[in-house]
Order: sequence, then structure tokens, then C-alpha cells
Amino acid sequence: MAGVTTRILIADDQEDIRSGFRLVLDSQPDMTVVGEAADGEAAIALAHELKPDVVLADIRMPRLDGLEVTRRLAPTTRVVVVTTFDMDDYVRTALRDGACGFLLKRSGPTLLIEGIRAAMAGDTLISPQITVRLLRELSATGGASAGKLPGAGAAGAAVPQPNPLTGREMEIVRLVARGLTNAEAGTELFISAGTVKTHLANIQGKLGVSSRVAIAAWAWEHGHAVPGTP
Repeated sequence: MAGVTTRILIADDQEDIRSGFRLVLDSQPDMTVVGEAADGEAAIALAHELKPDVVLADIRMPRLDGLEVTRRLAPTTRVVVVTTFDMDDYVRTALRDGACGFLLKRSGPTLLIEGIRAAMAGDTLISPQITVRLLRELSATGGASAGKLPGAGAAGAAVPQPNPLTGREMEIVRLVARGLTNAEAGTELFISAGTVKTHLANIQGKLGVSSRVAIAAWAWEHGHAVPGTP
């Protein structure tokens, strides 16, 4: 919404990471970093004092880790976990305890910005690499129902039949199921990231789902993503 600035608290024990995140986020016209914390206890104290819209929390921090920070702050405060470690137990625990996203630091600044905006929109963004791996695991065990994927909501619960998507929408669904970001999908299809975002909103409406994770889960569940596809 025009004129609304998202206030962000960064919690990470590495000063260079905090400085890098601040540089990226403060450059956005709709975001501002209101505080930094080098450990979990400081993050919780600052969150109560500053009341940020979003807390970016690393997992491995002194005093309290990011998972405990998530447990204590969510759902009153939106928490997006941003970490080097993509262990499935961490992902499931963070999302179960109310995290609004789980991003890998190596995913880059674009996904960081998308993750914060998704959290503000009530969505959950998981780094594409993690989404694809979890969905492949569920597919291999015969459980690729989006309702069984953390953060996927009730995707697939009431998918209209026949397939309601257009050809272009199906192209985007397949790319999302491969783990591509909006920018990457746009490059592959020779369209802008904004156009991809518009298509995704239409796809969510047609499928009755609320996140790109759920779109990817729908693709895997309905045979539109093949295990082993890069």
C-alpha cells in the first residue's frame, strides 16, 4: 500500500550480515530497518520495545536461537527465518511455531525482499531449493498433498476439475514447482517479474490457495512436476 513502510528488526550474530541486510532493505522505498540484535534475547527485548512489523531471525545465535525467538514472538510479530542452515527439521519446526517464511542467506537479496513482502501480505515464502526438496520427499513417499507440507495451507483441498489454468499459467506453475523465483521465471519466459507475480495471483485465485508453496505442491500432486526435474 502506498505510503506504508514496513519496519524491520534484524537478528543475527554476524555484524557483516546485519550490515548487508540493512543496506539492501533500507534501499527499498517501502522498508526501513528499525533495529539490530546480535543474540536471541536482545532480539526479543527489541521486538517488544520497537514493535517491528517483521523480525528477520538467524537460527544459530547466542543466548537464544532463532527457533526459540520464533516461538516467543509469533504470531504476534511476523518472523522470517533467514539462515545458512537448510535442515528439514529446522524448516518444519520454524513453520510449525509460526514463522512467516524460511529463507536461505545464499538465496540473495531479491528473495529476501520478496519474503518480507510475502509476510506482510499474510503469505509464507520458503526458499525455492527447500520447497522443491520437501515436495520431492513427499512425492516419493506418496504424500505430496499440500496440506501435509508445512506452510502450504489447504492447497489441493478443492482444486476445480478440469484444470482451470491457461497455457501460460501452467508454464509458470511448472517453473514454480522447479523452485524458480519470480525473476528467474520471468527470464525464462521473456516476461517481467511483475507479470509473473500477476499470473501467480490469478493462479492462486483459480486453485483456491494462498501461497507459491501451495502452487508448487498442487503441481507435484497433480503430475505437473516430475521428480528429478532440475
